[in-house]
Amino acid sequence: MNTKVKGFFYGIITSVTFGLIPLFTLPLMQKGMQSDSILFYRFVAATLALGTMMLIKKESFRIGVRDLPILIILSLFYTGSSLFLLYGYEVMGAGVATTLHFTYPVFVTLLMLFLFQEKTSWVTWTAVAFAVGGVAKLSLQGTQLRIEPIHVIIVLLSAVGYASYIVAVNKSHIREMHSRKLAFYVFVFTALMFGIKTGASQNLQPIPDAWAVVNILLLAVAPTVISNITLLLAVRYIGGTTTSVLGALEPVTAVCIGALIFGEEFTWSEAIGIALILIAVTIVILNRNIQNNLSLLIKRIRPRHA
Repeated sequence: MNTKVKGFFYGIITSVTFGLIPLFTLPLMQKGMQSDSILFYRFVAATLALGTMMLIKKESFRIGVRDLPILIILSLFYTGSSLFLLYGYEVMGAGVATTLHFTYPVFVTLLMLFLFQEKTSWVTWTAVAFAVGGVAKLSLQGTQLRIEPIHVIIVLLSAVGYASYIVAVNKSHIREMHSRKLAFYVFVFTALMFGIKTGASQNLQPIPDAWAVVNILLLAVAPTVISNITLLLAVRYIGGTTTSVLGALEPVTAVCIGALIFGEEFTWSEAIGIALILIAVTIVILNRNIQNNLSLLIKRIRPRHA
């Protein structure tokens, strides 16, 4: 399996597993748990799970002093993204919140362009356009937003945080660190931040029952440990922009879960949105083939009109 195929595989796994967040989060909210408590338990459990995995594999936990600043910055981005997204689940449907969060590919592309002058091919921009169109169809009903503008802005902040996380990983020396070690320390600092936040406000809630424990553990493993490790691998193999566009499968997963499990309405508009997103993912995967075939076609046409 070559690096491109690996990157696409890891990117798809990342988006599908990340889209499972509402499946494990909404039952906790229905039991009265608040965002801060859920996130604290999520990242503590993720840290313990990943640390245990590293111990079993006898992997080193050692990091350099120069790694600390970027790890703390990454944790800040990840903390903000997680907090604002979970807030979105409290004020709007799970499918719509995750869909709005998905706009992070646009922010990744813009950050790479303005901060690092990294040019993006017209094929990728076409994929982004299809993805944004899909987001619009999933989030809009006619010409009216179904949710309050301030809520949209708050969830978009989760997209900015996640985009910043991807770009920071992609453009810093930290990308060379083993993916499990990198994810472990991001989880450690993120858990500490939520621990400080809940401790300062004294609103850490106890876990209500055994099923809540199961949901927290599944939340920690699937859309946290697995999605983060595969995200880091995808960024390493295919870059931040392409990885972010593959994230289009996140809202598809979330909308399907919202409709099938939580009884949220599924409309033709949402079906069209999902179709546009799948087209965007296909374009990204076939990016190189599309460019090569069009170049070959242009070369064949030009002599006839010379």
